[in-house]
Amino acid sequence: MSIRLRLTAWYTGILFVTLLIFSSAVYGFVHLYTYEELKQRLVQEANKIGYTSSSVALLPDRSSALNMEAADLYVQLYTFYNGSIWRSGNMEFSGLQFENPTVERALSMTKSGEFKRFSFNGASFLVYESPVVETNSRKLFGWLQIGVSTRTIEQTLDRLQSILIMGSAATLVIASTLGLFLARKSMKPIGKVTEAAEQIQKGTDLSVRIEYDGPQDEIGQLIGTFNGMLERTESFYKELEDAYAAQRRFVSDASHELRTPLTTIRGNVDLLQKMWTVAPGERADMDEEMIKQISVEAVGDISDEAKRMSRLVNDMLSLARADTGQTFELDPVPLQPLVEEVARRAHFLEKTAEWHVGELSVLNGVYVEGNKDYLQQMLFIFIENAFKYTPEGEVSLDVVLYKGQVGLRISDTGIGMDKDEVPFIFERFYRADQSRGITSGTGLGLSIAKWIIDEHKGSVEVVTRRGEGSTFIVWLPVVFAPPLE
Repeated sequence: MSIRLRLTAWYTGILFVTLLIFSSAVYGFVHLYTYEELKQRLVQEANKIGYTSSSVALLPDRSSALNMEAADLYVQLYTFYNGSIWRSGNMEFSGLQFENPTVERALSMTKSGEFKRFSFNGASFLVYESPVVETNSRKLFGWLQIGVSTRTIEQTLDRLQSILIMGSAATLVIASTLGLFLARKSMKPIGKVTEAAEQIQKGTDLSVRIEYDGPQDEIGQLIGTFNGMLERTESFYKELEDAYAAQRRFVSDASHELRTPLTTIRGNVDLLQKMWTVAPGERADMDEEMIKQISVEAVGDISDEAKRMSRLVNDMLSLARADTGQTFELDPVPLQPLVEEVARRAHFLEKTAEWHVGELSVLNGVYVEGNKDYLQQMLFIFIENAFKYTPEGEVSLDVVLYKGQVGLRISDTGIGMDKDEVPFIFERFYRADQSRGITSGTGLGLSIAKWIIDEHKGSVEVVTRRGEGSTFIVWLPVVFAPPLE
């Protein structure tokens, strides 16, 4: 089946379902509204009837009976005391009789009436039945029945049904004819598009990709021809693009990530240089033991950062292949010593803001499944960014435990950003507009941090406001375990 016939069939089917639903809704609404209005009319007329109460008879007054006959209503009143039946004149004339109820049925309905359908000589009636109760004693005296012929309503509904069916059928025929005409006209240019695609196949334009799993109709042939053109050089261009992208990411990530350990090393070297080049008389507040202790710590930091740089260089290829799904091994890591070490080394980062560290003792005995080096790298990225975008003020680090997760919170009082920028800050090479040209950077740090968080099955929460600062909370699943030997 050609595509133009399928389109026509789809349009016709949708139109048929729409017309069916619409016609059913119209017919149902008219049917319900008409009969509900008729029922309300019967109830209202029953309430207008006046009664004469005695032990012999219970009869409507003459005015009520005449008005009901004029309104084409049929009234029957049955008296239980003497078994007498009063019928309106139109019932006597036509010979119409309603079924009399039993006393048990009447007693079960002493509070309200009910409706029922009634047929007589092929004519249908809607009858409202209601008990008649004496006002003072609340005793049952009689049974009132008011009926009305529904022939006119049924004829009207039959005509409406015929109109809806015929109208829908005519609409379907006209719509199908016009749909087929328009489908043929719209599919005419397909042949020309196929010819153009064959010409592209002989050239070098590979910028278009089309996926198609439908039948081999006109469009299927066109897409098959186009995909055949792309298959000739897809492998070559894909390898070239992947190699170029990997090289670009490698250079950018290396230049960004190697800066953090170099900064720590430079800070410790500057500290040692200042201590050992100052004359002994000018460092009266520091004895030899303190100088030795600080020197040992600084040399240890330099050694650790040098080792970390070596590991980072070896792991840069893994980071460059992060998009391919490469992961790293996760082991139980105690958080308290890790965070304390990061907090201590953060003092040596280049900064102009004050550095505050909150209470970290709550991390005692708290472990996460992770990689120590990557967790440190992630924290340094957030801390370094906070210092970078906080020319004055303060940067703080604290922790919080909540429902089996640990939150590492890095807050600053820096320049902040707009809320609409938050969804993009973890993309590679993205930097908030207000920071462009003011602070240096490649825009890779947060994207690397986000990858590390994802690999640790964690999440990051961002709260920021322009001119007031930003807060990043890194949530990691907690593993409570005894200290490792």
